[in-house]
Amino acid sequence: MAVLNIYTSSKMDELINEAEKIEFMPLPQDQDRYEKLFESKIFVYDDNGVIGYCAFFDNEIRALYVQPSYRSRGIGENMLDFILRAIAGTAVLFVAKSNVQAKKLYSRRGFEIVDEFEVQYNGKGVLANKMEKSVGIQSF
Repeated sequence: MAVLNIYTSSKMDELINEAEKIEFMPLPQDQDRYEKLFESKIFVYDDNGVIGYCAFFDNEIRALYVQPSYRSRGIGENMLDFILRAIAGTAVLFVAKSNVQAKKLYSRRGFEIVDEFEVQYNGKGVLANKMEKSVGIQSF
């Protein structure tokens, strides 16, 4: 339940800079994203309550969200570093092109944009970037 609450309070921040207004879709109604999240390894950041979560499947980072009131405290960086220690080869993630803050975080950790394409969110087209970073062989 905590993961869904964080998603609900955070998802639209990811799309706030889109030119066209996009309506929020609860995660359970977004079947593709919901299924991909829950087939992933999910880890929560707990500090007297769950305040963030991250998820990955194979080498793809599928989620990294921090409760809005806890942002800018290094929690997202800590979770990203945690996931990167568990991935071998090339780490991959997808982010809205307009999500400047997330892209800054990923760039600081060595990710580079390798592709741009359109995805759909609640019936609206959103430009997305595929970002990658080579990581060493690690174990988790």
